[in-house]
Amino acid sequence: MPVYKAPLRDMKFLINDVFDYPTHYASLKSGENATPDIVDAILTECAKFCEEQLSPLFQPGDEEGCTLQDGAVVTPKGYKEAYDQFVMGGWQGLSAPEEYGGQGLPTSMGLFKQEMMGTANWSFSMYPGLAIGAMNTIHLHGSDEQKNTYLAPMTEGRWSGTMCLTEPQCGTDLGQVKTKAEPQADGTYKVTGTKIFISSGDHDLTENIIHIVLARLPDAPKGTRGISLFIVPKMQHGKDGNLGEANRVICGSLEKKMGIKASATCVMNFDDSTGYLIGPENKGLECMFTFMNTARIGTAIQGVGPAELSYQWALDYARERRSMRALSGKKEPDEVADSLMHHADVRRMLLTQKAIAEGGRSMLYDAARLADHMVEAHDAGNTKKADKYDDKLGFLTPILKGFLTELGNEAANLGMQVFGGHGYIREHGMEQIARDTRIATLYEGTTGIQALDLLGRKVLLNTKGGAVREFTARVANFARKQLTDSRLRPYALELLKLTGQWNLLTVRIMLAARKDRDVVSSASYDFLMYSGYVTMAYMWARQAAVAADRLDNGGDESEAFYKAKLATAEFYYERLLPRAQAHASTMLSPSRNLMQLSADDMAFTG
Repeated sequence: MPVYKAPLRDMKFLINDVFDYPTHYASLKSGENATPDIVDAILTECAKFCEEQLSPLFQPGDEEGCTLQDGAVVTPKGYKEAYDQFVMGGWQGLSAPEEYGGQGLPTSMGLFKQEMMGTANWSFSMYPGLAIGAMNTIHLHGSDEQKNTYLAPMTEGRWSGTMCLTEPQCGTDLGQVKTKAEPQADGTYKVTGTKIFISSGDHDLTENIIHIVLARLPDAPKGTRGISLFIVPKMQHGKDGNLGEANRVICGSLEKKMGIKASATCVMNFDDSTGYLIGPENKGLECMFTFMNTARIGTAIQGVGPAELSYQWALDYARERRSMRALSGKKEPDEVADSLMHHADVRRMLLTQKAIAEGGRSMLYDAARLADHMVEAHDAGNTKKADKYDDKLGFLTPILKGFLTELGNEAANLGMQVFGGHGYIREHGMEQIARDTRIATLYEGTTGIQALDLLGRKVLLNTKGGAVREFTARVANFARKQLTDSRLRPYALELLKLTGQWNLLTVRIMLAARKDRDVVSSASYDFLMYSGYVTMAYMWARQAAVAADRLDNGGDESEAFYKAKLATAEFYYERLLPRAQAHASTMLSPSRNLMQLSADDMAFTG
């Protein structure tokens, strides 16, 4: 069975060299204990847990899946034991506040942990991952009593959490939510309704599950303005956390899915379940966005993770598998054939996977620094500063989620292609990576929804193009500093050209949308993908700049490591970045060519 190896070498290169996290952590109150030695020890121990505990459950968990027995979900063999080890290691509270039993480390440390766990076993990582989002929502919007009640057991890992948005009649359009919340004399609410596609909705890993539920009060306005947010625990409890009776929260069924079969995706029925209002009445959607943004950044890891895992396994296979002779002549004359590594097209696939995994990881780690600043400012009560970093992160979030998950799917499919027919066979694990990864472009908002959020809301509506101008100014400032280095000059010049083009494209779409509102929708996907390719180009240039400096002045890694960084950056700029121009051309195409056919005209009539 193939195994996962945590990419600590690349992670530490980004953390220590590219993004200088040691200096970053030294500037944070929460980074006081995140010294280089402590960070290194945490990464090493997390890697060990992922490699030894989670990775071996990856394929068996998929084979067995979750089962529904007497109304309760049972996770695959080994999951409960692994989760107990997870709790004993204190992993859930890594970045949680110390006052609730956490270790109080920066938010980014949780992301590093989540990347390794998600790559080793995405299905497993979803159980504690959903709880992190619920914890963040309660921490930001809950009352002191709610924080004191829920955050300690959730930080410990004894209780977990979910978010319950989607209903049978609505997914993204949450204005159609029908779940009701009836106020009671004691200040609680009776919540009734059905939610679908609820990840970790029920399981046997924790003693309680805290559901964060969108519902409507009796006299609420229609649409999204009338949605409130509620805490609905699976088990009743006292203020001291002691558990009581079941709370009429029932898993009606398990979804039969394409992938992530060891993750319980549930239909959840709330039947006069006791709930507690969190945040102001009819402001549930605003509060839920805390959870949704957390989840979307987490989902972006499912673009990086499968690219990394698929690359690792495909690279090993390509080294060992022999097929034909290289076109340039025999490379291994004593063998019956040359290994796949000697074929240029196989190299194309492997380097694409490598460029996506390492470029995507750098995009995540760059955004994680912003998340650290945002959380720090919020905890300090500096709303203005917190909003500033939230806006910066908000611009990047749909790019991370939409672009990286699309490329993660590409990388997973390329891994299957390297294996050939063996990639389609279960025992090698490649088809599972492809199946598990497919959902990443769908949940927490499809790629189209992310694209509309980026272009329609973040760029055009909220900032009138200002978000693009601010980010491209940052890219351009970096690029100008690299012009004196002959190795980096081609990348710097390309980045300067792209920053100008990105702003021009934004203005042209803005002007076109004044006459045709459908332009925003028709251009949004290509705008998102273009934004992603340019952002990743910026990240590859940053890695190349550090690698070039380390080759000149010495570094912690071997020369081969730094040369590989430069070679991969060159590959990205010459083989993958040109895709951005196709998206630039397509996004300016008029919406007419999408909208001119009626539904009847599009119907099959053969």
